Amino acid sequence: MSNNEIVQKLWNLCDVLRDDGINYSDYVTELVLLLFIKMVHENTEAETLDKHILPEGCRWSDLNSKSGLNLLNDYKQILLKLSTGKDAEGKLVHADPLITAIYADAQTRLREPRHLEQLIRSLDQIDWFSAQKDGLGDLYEGLLEKNAGETKSGAGQYFTPRALINSMVRCIKPQPGEVIQDPAAGTAGFLIAADQYIKANTDDLYDLSDKERSFQKNKAFIGVELVPSTRRLALMNCLLHGMEGDEKGVVHQGNALGQAGQALAKADIILANPPFGTAKGGEASITRDDLTYSTSNKQLAFLQHIYRNLKPGGRAAVVLPDNVLFEAGVGADVRRDLMNKCNLHTILRLPTGIFYAQGVKTNVLFFTKGTDADKYQEENCTENVWVYDLRTNMPSFGKRTPFTGQHLKPFEDVFGDDPRGGSPRTEGEWSFNASEIDVAESEENQDIDQHLTTSRWRQFSREWIRSAKSDSLDISWLKDKDSIDADSLPEPDVLAAEAMSELVQALGELDALMRELGAGDEADAQRTLLNEVFGEVKA
Repeated sequence: MSNNEIVQKLWNLCDVLRDDGINYSDYVTELVLLLFIKMVHENTEAETLDKHILPEGCRWSDLNSKSGLNLLNDYKQILLKLSTGKDAEGKLVHADPLITAIYADAQTRLREPRHLEQLIRSLDQIDWFSAQKDGLGDLYEGLLEKNAGETKSGAGQYFTPRALINSMVRCIKPQPGEVIQDPAAGTAGFLIAADQYIKANTDDLYDLSDKERSFQKNKAFIGVELVPSTRRLALMNCLLHGMEGDEKGVVHQGNALGQAGQALAKADIILANPPFGTAKGGEASITRDDLTYSTSNKQLAFLQHIYRNLKPGGRAAVVLPDNVLFEAGVGADVRRDLMNKCNLHTILRLPTGIFYAQGVKTNVLFFTKGTDADKYQEENCTENVWVYDLRTNMPSFGKRTPFTGQHLKPFEDVFGDDPRGGSPRTEGEWSFNASEIDVAESEENQDIDQHLTTSRWRQFSREWIRSAKSDSLDISWLKDKDSIDADSLPEPDVLAAEAMSELVQALGELDALMRELGAGDEADAQRTLLNEVFGEVKA
């Protein structure tokens, strides 16, 4: 049985959870509370799990031999013991801070004992021998990816495609002994990929000394995650991949834009995909007093944290949305500061659709603190920025057209072997039929050799970015075949009328659907709300 088949079997168990009234957003959290106990039982060879054995009375054998209401009640008690380290009478049952962190505030929403029995029986029937061949950590990772791909779960907006993560890691080339951080860790995908890269190049760490191996397992990786339930998934993910971390685990609970981020030590490498959007409540969740430029834009705050928290000579690869590249005001100030203090050597313009939050346009910024000549340099570190356009005239990626490592290989080839961006580079790369793409009329295509106007790989000087783009990094020169000429658009009032007409029609269809589903009272309530906002609305 393949890893993908096992992942699908695990995902099918979510039907059992749905039958018990548990919604999509809680599926994986509910499932992994039970699944982790099973994986600890199955994974007899993992050194990290041997050190974090579950206490007596909280193991898989304490569950799969029971049934009925006794099973459900005992399972609730097991979660209580794992989350607090104590039983209902306050007696200490374990003192493992990592297990306590993994099961912090854990509780099941299952109400029917038969559903718990069904989950346990199904987990016992899985071919765990086959699962162990690929590694239980990879199996767990596959389940997280499956959840992210299910749009109803709402998890996809925080999930970075594994093909992109692996490509960024291959470009940055993490080495043993380096401190690697992710201030927006999510389920720890970047940290795990960096660990796997190092293990692949050190014979699973056997090429290292005992002291070096200890550093890799306990001190090399550190992440910060704000959401407790996501941190739980991250800690389980790391432990199943043989990454232990310090007494708090690899991923710490906290706000990287607050005290937790300010307390982080400097890093050799930072890999991150900060959450999109504006801080809730304006600047309320951005409480740092050490950031030079005050902003309510979380990405701009994260970007400042990242380049400030690199050691001199340290390197970073960060996923950021388009607005960070062109936003004026504070955005321009942050970009100038970045290009002063770091060598922003590469920008990868990513295609749309690779994130499950549809329509989000993103980029990867690769930069190094200081310069090769002087890693402590803090002025004019960026001389040239290389841009690879993997967005224009690319397929619409999604479930039917998956985004894979093959789509990133041409970029990796021109990026070069130097993780600091210092490899010899030559303009010109025409993968994915780039030579057939129309050329946009823009500053980028002035005074350039004609054959390079359709290249996906171009170089732009810091001086040109300053003078021609006013320090905007929204650099594009290819014209998408689906782009719309603004001069040919109807008048704004016509566009607005068309949009309103479509909305009214959609409201009518939703109203009819709700009534057909027996939700007439809710439909009436929504009509009343619309009437209060707009006056009498006839949907």
